Order: sequence, then structure tokens, then C-alpha cells
Amino acid sequence: MEVENPPSELSAIEEPYRRIVEEVAAYVAERGRLERERYNELYRRFRKQYPLPAQLTQQAINQGVETGKSFLEAKRNGRVHKPHPEVGRVSIRFAKDSWSYKKAISSVAPVRLGLSLPGGRRKVWIKPHRRFWLYWWKVLRKEAELASTLMLKRRRSRWYAVFVFDVAPREESPAEVVAFDVNENSVAVARVSLLSTVDAVARWNWRYVDPAVYSIRTDFGRLAKRYEAVRNAKLGELKRRYPYAGGDDEETVQNVTDTRELRKFAKRLRERRRKEGRVRQTAREMTKSPAVIVTEELGKNPQEEMIGVVERAKKA
Repeated sequence: MEVENPPSELSAIEEPYRRIVEEVAAYVAERGRLERERYNELYRRFRKQYPLPAQLTQQAINQGVETGKSFLEAKRNGRVHKPHPEVGRVSIRFAKDSWSYKKAISSVAPVRLGLSLPGGRRKVWIKPHRRFWLYWWKVLRKEAELASTLMLKRRRSRWYAVFVFDVAPREESPAEVVAFDVNENSVAVARVSLLSTVDAVARWNWRYVDPAVYSIRTDFGRLAKRYEAVRNAKLGELKRRYPYAGGDDEETVQNVTDTRELRKFAKRLRERRRKEGRVRQTAREMTKSPAVIVTEELGKNPQEEMIGVVERAKKA
């Protein structure tokens, strides 16, 4: 939700907050953890070095620890190859006592908040998004709880407030059995009602079995091929632009896949976000009602594995 007329103190604390997160993340990435004695030492130094409230300093250190651990996990999985984490933008976190948490959870419409900033308590107004009212209605009906931590982040010249809700899961007995099979460009789904497969004496009766069989189109194969063609075209362009790293030896040819220009180009393609969106859409479709899920043993990335199987079958 966008913040109306954000106070100037927000922009003033953004850079010191980011520096703390970056330094702590680099320390955790090098040592693997942050010792208690080192935590207290860093806290005292940051309090003297940067004009931040105590809770913001603690939140920045905790966020740096999380960033460092996430970097180490991604490095173990082979997703990053940098020597240390790079923190570009951060979300400023306000803990329970550093913003008007009690007033927010007791109000009907929390459109005004109080933030503890270096200049004191500041009131800010927000413009709630329409999806916010859906979750806030769940809070009023005791179906969800508002988390005690508020996050503020800046995108270009605008500030946004991010609320976190803990939604209680619905507890219902399963009414269906759902079996699905992941293919290259679709997911085959079969639904069988539990009530229709049980007769009056609770025995299996095949006469009443009427499964609903359909497929959900995902186009993961076509999407992967399209992005591969786009990336290969960009790689060909960069190879002509940067043919060598130095010398005429073929072993010194520059690896253009590590160039900053290609990474920025791939980020603008939003390939991962599109794939994640389709995965979540398929998951919502199959779990829209309480059901027993039956599936084969899937790997970490079944769509990509299925594409590889299809490619090997074509070559054979």
C-alpha cells in the first residue's frame, strides 16, 4: 500500500539501514553465523555510527543475518557464484513497539500509522490496496492475525507499506481424491468424489464411480523453448560485441553468460516469475476443495525434467 506524503526521515535512514544489512550479511556469509558477542559488539558500533533508533538497528542486524544465511544456502545449491552477498535494496522493518501495532489491530480501517523515526514519532497515511481489505476482513472475523512486524520499502520515488497476515487454514474433511500427472505442456487431473464411491453399507461400488478427468494447460515446454531462443539470440549478439577477453587463444574467449548486461536482460524477461505464476495457478486449481492428493514421486523441478525427457526421446 502506498504511503501518502512520506516523511523525509524515511529516505534518511534507508542508506544507513542498507549498510548495516550489507555488512552483517557479508560477515555471516564468511563465518557461517553471527556469534552473540559479535552481535553485541556490532550493535554498539552501529548505534554510535548511524543515527537509527535501537529497534531499527536490531531489525537491520537480524535482516543481515537472514540475508547471509540465504546467500550461503543459494551458494550451496549452485544458484550464485559471487564471493559475497550484494544488497541492493532493503525493506525497512518496524517491530511491534516501533509502530502503532495495537492501534492498527483494534481499528476498523488502519489508514493512519505511527512510526518511530530518528526525529521522534511520525504519523503517516496509507492508501490500502483492495486486496488488503480481503485479509483485513478475515482479521475482523478472527480468521487471520496481523503480524507484529511492518515493512516499508521504496520503489523509485514512492514508499509502500507491507503488512503480513497469518491466515488460519480451513479445517475440512476431504471430499475428493485428486490424482494428477505432470506432462511437458499440461497437467492431467482426475477427480473422484469420496461420497459417490461409498454405498449405503460403506463398501466400494464401481457403479457410482464417475471421475472428472481434464487437463490444465501450462505450456512449460513452449515457454522454455521460447526463452531459450530469446536468450540464445542475445548471447549471439553479445559474443559479437565481446569476442575475446584478451589475446587470440580460444581458451581466453570471454564467458558472456557472466556479463552484467545479460543478467539484466534475463531479469527483464521475468521467466522465473511467469513459471512460478503458472505453478501456483495449477496448485490453486487442484486444491480449491479439500481433497486427498495422489501423485507420482516428483523431483524438485518436474517440468524441466519432463522437457529433458521429451528432448532425449526426440533424439533417439
